[in-house]
Amino acid sequence: MGIWEAVAVFVAGIGAGTINTVVGSGTLITFPVLLATGLPPITANVSNTLGLVPGAISGAIGYRRELSGQRQRVLRLGGTALIGGLTGAALLITLPSAAFDAIVPALIAIALVLVVLQPRLSRAVQRHREQNGTDAHPDGGPVLLVGLLLASMYGGYFGAAQGVLYLSLMGLLLHEDLQRINAVKNILAVIVNGVAAVFFLFVADFDWYAVLLIAVGSAVGGQIGAKVGRRLPPTVLRGVIVAVGVAAIAQLLLG
Repeated sequence: MGIWEAVAVFVAGIGAGTINTVVGSGTLITFPVLLATGLPPITANVSNTLGLVPGAISGAIGYRRELSGQRQRVLRLGGTALIGGLTGAALLITLPSAAFDAIVPALIAIALVLVVLQPRLSRAVQRHREQNGTDAHPDGGPVLLVGLLLASMYGGYFGAAQGVLYLSLMGLLLHEDLQRINAVKNILAVIVNGVAAVFFLFVADFDWYAVLLIAVGSAVGGQIGAKVGRRLPPTVLRGVIVAVGVAAIAQLLLG
């Protein structure tokens, strides 16, 4: 890797760390850059996953204030994310990438629709509960756990727009502020990326130089993303989520 390629990977790491903390989909920035340096796709994917772990941790630390009072929720949802992330990492080693190519853009599109309609859907769900005299499950119930399990499997496999899937699911099923949901999303990303990274250390090939560049860059970006993300009003944050999700769909469909 030449000096300018290294600079490009480092800058991509900063961008990925920033966007991952605010929304997700940082992989759409770093993965193409790694491919452009000549790394094979699987090696690039594994190196990217390893390198983005420090960025995920940095972003989670930056959002620690919004995690107040959510310990039990994080523990419950985090266990599901861990299982899903490990399963997805194993699938990356055993399945061809074409196995996910067809369904992923559709999943992201559905997630974006849920993000846009989330306020209206949440009000409708709340009215339904009031009419039936039932309360919302504090952690989203079985539906959220199943959804997060599937999203985490995808995250361990590739992870582009994983954060969009998390935000749409939790935004719909949790009666919670979007910034606090984003904080939980960052913790789940740490878990999924972390368990996938540990798995890859033992079974996959990766490029340590690329990992180091992305790791340092994404850690810087994580702090930038935390400062920017928590200042965004809910409407603006939803707009950012939709814009990133549309870009993700376009890149996945166009290759």
